[in-house]
Amino acid sequence: MFFERPDSGEIAVLVHIDFNDKNESYGPEEFVELAISAGADPVAVVTGSRQRPDARYFIGTGKLAEIKDIVDREEAQVVLFDHALSPSQERNLESALQCRVLDRTGLILDIFAQRARTHEGKLQVELAQLQHTSTRLIRGWTHLERQKGGIGMRGPGETQLETDRRLLRERIKAIQKRLSKVDSQRDQNRRSRDRSSVPTVSLVGYTNAGKSTLFNRATGADVFAADQLFATLDPTLRRLDVEQIGSIVLADTVGFIRQLPHRLIKAFQATLRESSEADLLLHIVDAADIYRDQNMAHVDTVLAEIGADEVPTLIVFNKIDALPMSEPRIDRDAEGNPLRVWLSARDGQGIDLLKQAIAELLAVDVFSETLYLSSKYGRLRAMLFEHGAVKSERFDEAGRFVLDVKLPKKDYLQILARAGMSEDQIEAV
Repeated sequence: MFFERPDSGEIAVLVHIDFNDKNESYGPEEFVELAISAGADPVAVVTGSRQRPDARYFIGTGKLAEIKDIVDREEAQVVLFDHALSPSQERNLESALQCRVLDRTGLILDIFAQRARTHEGKLQVELAQLQHTSTRLIRGWTHLERQKGGIGMRGPGETQLETDRRLLRERIKAIQKRLSKVDSQRDQNRRSRDRSSVPTVSLVGYTNAGKSTLFNRATGADVFAADQLFATLDPTLRRLDVEQIGSIVLADTVGFIRQLPHRLIKAFQATLRESSEADLLLHIVDAADIYRDQNMAHVDTVLAEIGADEVPTLIVFNKIDALPMSEPRIDRDAEGNPLRVWLSARDGQGIDLLKQAIAELLAVDVFSETLYLSSKYGRLRAMLFEHGAVKSERFDEAGRFVLDVKLPKKDYLQILARAGMSEDQIEAV
């Protein structure tokens, strides 16, 4: 007879096992933050080391007995593993420990379910949850394997488990269809921004690196920001005026994390495209984090997975207020181009330097000139207005149109080609 599962669990025992992998060398500190962020109350962190996971329990029988003693003593309601567990391992652990067991993926999904605020975000989370749950339907409920019985319940022989799987598949298809419509709407919005020649700058980085705080500081927005993992799930876009290049669109996105479940990456594909199709990425890094380099590597891995690794990137080291004797600055390469910006989003130090670096990187391909056009160039004038490139217009003594224009250089060259003209024919200052 299986245990009664509680609706929610607060008292938690955390398990972190070291498998002696030099590429994945980290402590349980982040997992503790994850548990707290999910609303759990960690009463113990069980650590250990193994060469490889046990096929039955993931851990050895000795470690299992240790966890069981802690669960009984602390009356814990849930045991959280800082690893990915197979459905059978979860089921065996729940049977042995007589409490709910969640792996790292399940915990992250729970946090995402709590934080999703928009309709799209909720659909994305539900999709990932259903895909995760579909492999864990039986989770100790052996009665689901029996066929329905009784008057009015006899059917073609479909078991309750099969029914649940079919309903899950149907719900997954319905959510995917609705998300495809959202994706189409996002594509339309991106095309509209492309036509208006407004560059897009996307904030990316490890979770809790300070992206939303920086976003609010730069744009004056009121996006929810907190010192916790995954405070932001839903993307937010705001217009930001930058000297030399005019308006840009700044996008705040979901934070990345080590061992981010692949299902979540796929579920948030539409959202993450704001990063892959941006003109510039701002990789926000917690400069005071002891795992700074590893976190940056994990972000780079996810960016490569979503096809954003070719987008120009500016490294932004945030939280310099937590570093001793550190001042806002711009680090440049041998050619003088910005590579890194050091700032504090919380205190507002270095925000102007960040805007300066963005302007330098985006202005490289921006055509910003004053054009003198005679009346015979009326078609070119109309095309520039149609493109939204004309910032102001006046006339000189000779009766010529004097246009202050600003647009991407490639768009300017395309307009000239459509008008059947070359740069040599246009007088500019």
